[in-house]
Order: sequence, then structure tokens, then C-alpha cells
Amino acid sequence: MSNLGLTAPDLFAFGFFVAAWGAYHILLSRSPGAGTGLNNMMDHYRVRWMIEMSERDNRIMDASLMGSLQNGTAFFASTSLLAVGASATLLRATDDVVKIFADLPFGGDVTRSAWELKIIGLILIFGYAFFKFAWSYRLFNYTAILVGATPARAAPDQKERRRVAMRAAQMHIAAGRHFTRGQRAFFFALAYIGWFAGAYAFIATTAAVLIVMSARQFMSDAHEAINYEPPEKDRT
Repeated sequence: MSNLGLTAPDLFAFGFFVAAWGAYHILLSRSPGAGTGLNNMMDHYRVRWMIEMSERDNRIMDASLMGSLQNGTAFFASTSLLAVGASATLLRATDDVVKIFADLPFGGDVTRSAWELKIIGLILIFGYAFFKFAWSYRLFNYTAILVGATPARAAPDQKERRRVAMRAAQMHIAAGRHFTRGQRAFFFALAYIGWFAGAYAFIATTAAVLIVMSARQFMSDAHEAINYEPPEKDRT
């Protein structure tokens, strides 16, 4: 890999980055404690929302909430495309950037090929985020359709009403899952940017992002809020 301008520390740092991303994914989806994560706990409320929706005759509020989720997802999808374009623009300024980094105390020996490889990696991360957000947007559309297709509370076939509501809930969970993975790509893109300052900075930014994201899932104020139990006097 020396002909590409990547050193042994660079390869180690990149390996650590990939391992951290994979480990975080496993932590939230397949580990024994995954169910206590904020994302997974919110999935229970997605199901509860769709069940409550099926019991309502007036679903204007549900339609409004779905619209807000779709608009937020569309914003992130558009931002991803802008990030891809901005990253691609950096490829045109490779020679200037190499000269600038060569004069910086932390820049090290930056080569043209190494810089281009790092930029391509950044483009791939933002491209991945775009596909996740775009698919999430589509799934939120599907959820809205299922909400509209849920029979009314007074419908004679109550089993069908429950069945469609649960399908809407599962579609909603899938949409949220892909949205979360798109946001995760954004967070790890911030860690990836540390690579431009050097391999050791890359390791440090990756570790920092991993710690912050894990803390938000299991030790944040939002996690405390979802587990909040009001005092006995407030329950009566």
C-alpha cells in the first residue's frame, strides 16, 4: 500500500474505524443488551402509536406526524447529496491541499493518491447515507399509506384492522431503522474527517464518536426520559 501513500498507522486506523462502526451496529442490533438501547425502546412506542392510531376515528394528527417525519428525512437526504457534491469538489483541489498540508505541523507527508483515496472514502460514506435516507423516506411513505388503509374503529372486521395497524407499525420500525443508519453514517463521517489530520487523530476521533454515540443510546437524558417512572402521588 506504500505506492498509494498509506502508511501502516493509516491502515490500522482505517481498520479500527471499520471495526468500531461494525461493533456499534452489533451493539445496537444483536448484543444481549440491545433491547435496552434508546432506538430499540422507541420501536415499542412506534407499535403503540399505530395501535392507538387504529383506535382513532380522526387521524389528522397521525397524518401530520407522518408528514413531519417525511420532511425531516427528505432534509437529511438532500444534505447527503450536498455532502457528496462538496466532497467530490475536493478532488479538484488535490494539488493545492497537498501543498497546504505539507506546511502544517500535523499534516505529515501527504501524497496525492492518499488524499484522493480518503476523499473517495468520504464520498462513499455520504453516498451510503443518502441511500439510507432516501429508502427511509420511501418507507415512511409506505407507512402513511398503511395508516390510510387501516380500517376504521367501527369496521366489522376487527382482526383486519389490527393486522393492518401492525403492518404499519413494522413498516414504521423499518423506516426508523434505515433513518438511524443514515444518521449513524453522518456521525462516523465526522470521525472519518479526523483521518485528514493523521492516523492517530483518526483513531482519536473514531473513539470519541463511538463513546458519544454509545452514551446517547444507554446513558443519556433521553434514555432516562424513556425509562422515567412518575412518583406514586402523580399516578393517581
